Amino acid sequence: MKKYLLECCVDSVESAICAAQGGADRLELCANLIIGGTTPTPALYEKIREAVQLPVHVLIRPRFGDFLYTPEEADLICREIDAFSRAGANGVVIGSLLPDGSLNLEQMKRFLDRAHGMSVTLHRAFDMCRDPFAALKQAQELGIDTVLTSGQAASCLEGLPLLKQLSERKDAPVILAGGGIQANTVRTLLAETAVRAFHMSGKTVLNSGMTYRNPAVSMGLPGMSEYQLWRTDPEAVRAVRTLLDEASV
Repeated sequence: MKKYLLECCVDSVESAICAAQGGADRLELCANLIIGGTTPTPALYEKIREAVQLPVHVLIRPRFGDFLYTPEEADLICREIDAFSRAGANGVVIGSLLPDGSLNLEQMKRFLDRAHGMSVTLHRAFDMCRDPFAALKQAQELGIDTVLTSGQAASCLEGLPLLKQLSERKDAPVILAGGGIQANTVRTLLAETAVRAFHMSGKTVLNSGMTYRNPAVSMGLPGMSEYQLWRTDPEAVRAVRTLLDEASV
């Protein structure tokens, strides 16, 4: 196992290929990265498996918004975990909260039972928890492998003080730092924290190839253009990979 782990979050085959070219160790696969990610389709998972030879952890998030799930949504999450388990996913990325900002242990236990044999990451629902240290302890007791977090802040640099505390906890899940990960932020995290795993999208915004554009119609949310595409930049990934490899020497 490498001293430092680099995970790339992708929502397309093209981005998965770019992440692999840049030197990512594994993928977090989702759909709709522009709204924080939702559960991808099985067909997208299968196509990416054909395209790259990297471990794939699948985000299981049935909708945009909070992490307060109804019984019906929890059932759906269980079915989606089952489906990706059968498909051979290496891991799932999950999270569920109660109204008071604590982990929904009942639902989380159900999800973990379904994910038996797969690696489990607690996603950034952790960043919405009232007490991060209580949530980290509960994650450890549940048997969760990894916690993805920006340190309960808008970016990993803003959350650096908490990331430092979390990463120094003994016998805790792996802290996977996310939120604005790029070469300069990784350099700071390496110098000031014990974080050894990093989560990035490395996105670049591409201009659509459409030459005809109807200015009177918008299909998305306000402020989102149909004519801008997000894609992983292999050079952004490679810059982080190079930095981590140098730090490993």
